Amino acid sequence: MIGTAFRSEDVPAEDRFDAWRELLERARPSHAISAHASDFWAECRLMELGPVTVLSLSSLPTRYRRSPKMVRQSDPELYHLSLLLDGGLALEHAGRTGMFGSRDLHLVDSSQPYDLRPADDRASCAVKGVGVDLPKALLPVPPRRVQELLGRGLSAQDGLGALLTEFLVGVNRQADALQPSDAPRLGTVLLDLLTAWLASLLDAEAMLSPETRQRVTVERVHAFIRRNLRDPELAPPAIAAAHHISLSYLYRIFQQQSQGETVAAWIRSQRLEGARRDLADPSLRGTPIHAVAAHWCFPRASDFTRAFRAAYGLSPKEHRSQALSEQP
Repeated sequence: MIGTAFRSEDVPAEDRFDAWRELLERARPSHAISAHASDFWAECRLMELGPVTVLSLSSLPTRYRRSPKMVRQSDPELYHLSLLLDGGLALEHAGRTGMFGSRDLHLVDSSQPYDLRPADDRASCAVKGVGVDLPKALLPVPPRRVQELLGRGLSAQDGLGALLTEFLVGVNRQADALQPSDAPRLGTVLLDLLTAWLASLLDAEAMLSPETRQRVTVERVHAFIRRNLRDPELAPPAIAAAHHISLSYLYRIFQQQSQGETVAAWIRSQRLEGARRDLADPSLRGTPIHAVAAHWCFPRASDFTRAFRAAYGLSPKEHRSQALSEQP
């Protein structure tokens, strides 16, 4: 597991909101108030990924204000990116006022005041999201250009915005399975995705380093493969064509950024992992193993069994039996 977690249930009821406010004020210096302070609920996971910090937040509606006085007293020189997953928010920042809903992104500068409040502070439904804090000095885009994006609703529905959203949601979902040694690599990838996404919004891709371009391309390839794993025609030539790059370039950057693993080997490992999950799914216990294998593009049962045993140390039948016996 990476990161540290906070659950309001672990704190006496009368102290929950104060504990939450202190935690958030340390992570993102601001003043928090809530109509639910007397009966508060919240959960948070804070993950340090190299120079980048990721906060997974879920709480009853709360308002966060960063005043000019707070900016003068202390400025960590950060950009705060927020991905809203559930609920509604209104933001006043950098001379703009915006409303945000599920799957919207917005960017805040710690050097400027802001007022982030729930769309309905009396609602009893939790507001959920994932935030990213990154040092402004690490972003190659000049602050005067980033100013154009502050306080605006930023699309997470397609292109790099969708890829960034998928990455953030995935890191949050897999946090318990990740190891501290994974943190620096994840931070590098996240910073690259953020940089490339912001540069694309500003038509400033020329500011990206060749290394950032390569890593972002590999992340795009990973996402494309995950979306198309069940397509039997998925292969390196199709992947290269879909990304408008040569096959040799695909091979080269993939091996550089994937610790020497080939494209075909990564596809195979992802398909095996999909089959492993399905075999452990109680709702699929009646599905024959050969059907699960075929679903993940292993048409020959013997090939699937051999590959599965090599990857996981036991046969598909043994894995299913063991996994289902452990179900409550």
